[in-house]
Amino acid sequence: MPDTSRTPRKRKEQAVNLDTIGLEMGNKPPQALDVEEAVLGAMLIEPACVDQAMEELSASCFYGVKNRMVFEAISSLVTEHTSVDYVTVTAKLREKGNLEAVGGPVFLTDLSQKVGSAAHMEFYVKILKQKTIQRDLITASHEILKDAFDESVKVEDLIDHAQSKVYDAIKNSVKKEVQDIGSIINTAMTELEELQTKEGATGVPSGFPTLDRITGGWQPSDLIILAARPSVGKTAFSLNLARNAAVDHHIPVAFFSLEMSAIQLVKRMMTSESGLPADKIKGGVKLEPFEWQQLEYKLKNLAKAPLYIDDTPGIPIMEFRTKLKTLVKNKGVRLVFVDYLQLMQGPAELRGMREQEVAAISRTLKATAKELNVPIISLSQLSRQAVTRTGGTGKPQLSDLRESGSIEQDADMVIFIHRPDYVGMSENVEDREKTQIVIAKHRNGETADIDMRFRGDQIRFTELTEDFDIQAQTFESSMNSYDEPFAGGGGNGGFADTGEF
Repeated sequence: MPDTSRTPRKRKEQAVNLDTIGLEMGNKPPQALDVEEAVLGAMLIEPACVDQAMEELSASCFYGVKNRMVFEAISSLVTEHTSVDYVTVTAKLREKGNLEAVGGPVFLTDLSQKVGSAAHMEFYVKILKQKTIQRDLITASHEILKDAFDESVKVEDLIDHAQSKVYDAIKNSVKKEVQDIGSIINTAMTELEELQTKEGATGVPSGFPTLDRITGGWQPSDLIILAARPSVGKTAFSLNLARNAAVDHHIPVAFFSLEMSAIQLVKRMMTSESGLPADKIKGGVKLEPFEWQQLEYKLKNLAKAPLYIDDTPGIPIMEFRTKLKTLVKNKGVRLVFVDYLQLMQGPAELRGMREQEVAAISRTLKATAKELNVPIISLSQLSRQAVTRTGGTGKPQLSDLRESGSIEQDADMVIFIHRPDYVGMSENVEDREKTQIVIAKHRNGETADIDMRFRGDQIRFTELTEDFDIQAQTFESSMNSYDEPFAGGGGNGGFADTGEF
């Protein structure tokens, strides 16, 4: 009976055999054996070339098997802090049992004589990196092609794997150069001069004055974690933030909802924007004729807002990256929401290892924010420990972030929504709406607790000082109701307190 346990391994080895792929395509795999030998020869006779090559190259950059063995021997010497020359490399190859495989000491002697010029090392390294990228892309393309012909592979997995393989092939192709502090200071001074002409938040405004004063708005490339226990108001608060940016400031916003459908999200926003009871927006209670007019009037600004919603359930992290890149390029998106992190799918190879999968998702979110230079606000669940903890104020802590400590490490800012009545810290009926926005981590600024009120009937958060403005606007609107029944427009103001949510 054949040993079927070895079949997957054989298939994998064939898939990455570039010589086999070359025969199928009728071409040789991209290679530059003479350049490989020139690099190794320079490393044998010039110590400075060793440092340069070790910084830029890896063993996979050498296509020739013998050349790769020599480079691995040199790498071992560098790791052991041993000088690199003809004698030490020969000894290391002998120790690894590879000396005869490469052709003995004669091969190393030949290498040292094939150096064109050590001054051309930078050019040689560039050629080898280019050939490596070409080979990696060929390998990735071949594996994608085989998977595409395999009927047992789901289309969703095929797309995820294809994106991951191509991304892995090119992610090391661009190297960011080290910058001197003088040039960085010049850039910082230019940005500072531009900021002097601006008023208010320097980033994307949140719509809450106290929050903007502390954060300066949502800053580009930041990963912000917004966390709370279920039913505390994470989605409601994030929708408020998205609405304020898109409607009040006309800033393009992308909202990835993994838990709720787009229709459910929009109905929540319609409730907040119109001031009508949630039961009427849901359809449980019929709207009066004047309420239809009120609804249509209040939704005009929201309907024209640059807000884009994707409600793909369990979206894979690489599909998220692809969609977001398209939105940033084509729609100019400047603020991103993910609701919520734990529902995303991480790399396929990490599924089943939950902590590592969540860590990979967190790292990718931060890398994406930095790469696209946009703030990403990702919602996150808190562990049950956040409500069972005894003593103190009952406020959440950074250690309560669920399933992975890497979320805390990767985040530039961590914000908790804390409702004292929810955790049993207050039994006063009047305190049920009191809420604290707790900035527990702020890499580039201060931490703080911001007192707010959650108006459940409107699914909306307000700062305490804003409540007085809302009451004044509501009173003024009611006084003018005979002449202008729908005055007040959209935005944060002009909502009537129309009942319990």
